[in-house]
Amino acid sequence: MKRIALSLALAAASLGASAQDLLIRGATVHTAGPQGTLRDADVLVQGGVIRAVGPGLSAPAGVAVVDARGRPLTPGLFAGLTGIGLEEVSAEQPTNDTTVVLGAPAPGIVAQTRPEFDVTLAYNPRSTLVPVTRIEGLTYTVLAAGTAPGGSIIAGQGGAVRLDGGYEVPYAGRRALFVNLGGALAALTGNSRAGQYLLLQQAIDEARGRGLPAGSQGALLTPAGRSTLAGYLDRRGKVVITVDREADIRQVLKLAEREKLDLVLTGAAEGWRVARELAAAKVPVFVDGLANLPTSFDSLAATLENAARLHAAGVPVSFTQGGDASHNARKVRQLAGNAVAHGLPWEAGLAGLTRVPAEAFGLADRLGSIEVGKRADLVLWSGDPLDVAHAAEQVWIDGRAIPMRSRQTELRDRYLRAPGPLPRAYPAR
Repeated sequence: MKRIALSLALAAASLGASAQDLLIRGATVHTAGPQGTLRDADVLVQGGVIRAVGPGLSAPAGVAVVDARGRPLTPGLFAGLTGIGLEEVSAEQPTNDTTVVLGAPAPGIVAQTRPEFDVTLAYNPRSTLVPVTRIEGLTYTVLAAGTAPGGSIIAGQGGAVRLDGGYEVPYAGRRALFVNLGGALAALTGNSRAGQYLLLQQAIDEARGRGLPAGSQGALLTPAGRSTLAGYLDRRGKVVITVDREADIRQVLKLAEREKLDLVLTGAAEGWRVARELAAAKVPVFVDGLANLPTSFDSLAATLENAARLHAAGVPVSFTQGGDASHNARKVRQLAGNAVAHGLPWEAGLAGLTRVPAEAFGLADRLGSIEVGKRADLVLWSGDPLDVAHAAEQVWIDGRAIPMRSRQTELRDRYLRAPGPLPRAYPAR
């Protein structure tokens, strides 16, 4: 109950004179930027933007003051590559919008290869998963297109969204193309891993105008698909490839160099074996910090030290989950904390949830660190944000205090109520 009371007090304070103006005083400010960690420091927010960071700041007239009492203050955290707002109930297909499987609209076109598919168009900011994720200190995610049975290894487009509950998608113009490779998807490419590279190269050739004409027998892409894929070649857009095996990572690096792809890797269970090459190519890697024992023949060399070894080689490391990332996004802090427990420096662990993903997806001008001029997406913690024994006390987005409520907390409060004249399922009057 102390956490709830503090959250409400902080929310009330920061919603005082102006919902976007406040001074957070006396925090341990983990900037995730050039200033590093500042002890007993203040952060001034005006108009939803960070205006000053440092000790002894004065509060302008009418600006509410929040006393952090030494607690950690961080930028809003990255929730990983998810389907938040696209996936409500995993087992109920009508509530899942992360994948597409289409029949051929014309002879000769394998229409399920549709890079023009864009999952951000289906984003629902009213999803119950948004507040569930947000009150855990996670303020933005990258919506990822997935590959379904009968679909394509070129899954489609996604992009970053803020978990502010609004319908405006401010980063909609900064999309990414998602490609999924590996042995588990060989059935989509002629039951051959090599077939994946064959079809991927054919699609690129068609997009460059050096393949089969659109609509001809054996063509993979529609005219719209060719135009979309062409927009990601020659480093004109982020290409996110999920891959685990060392040999596949090496093939992907060759492809990226040959076709000039602005590459981001996810998964990379055996990435540590290719760490020097990834660092030389300046490829950010999003790993699962809990991946240890092999889950397939693609990840025989999985290790809990993957993130630490990649970082030591100079690779930008961030975190995302395998499996049900949408409903368990809050566990991304555990991934980072576990990586720190296995050799990753603490500051690199925090950067992997803040600065690194913002840089990887072209958002560093607005997000990812506590710096003057950046958006005031901030989280005040009860303790170490990489330790799951601690929690977010208050979240601000654009300087606005976010109600620290979700469907989960409301259900908790309903069924923990003292017995009354009506069953607990009935709301209190």
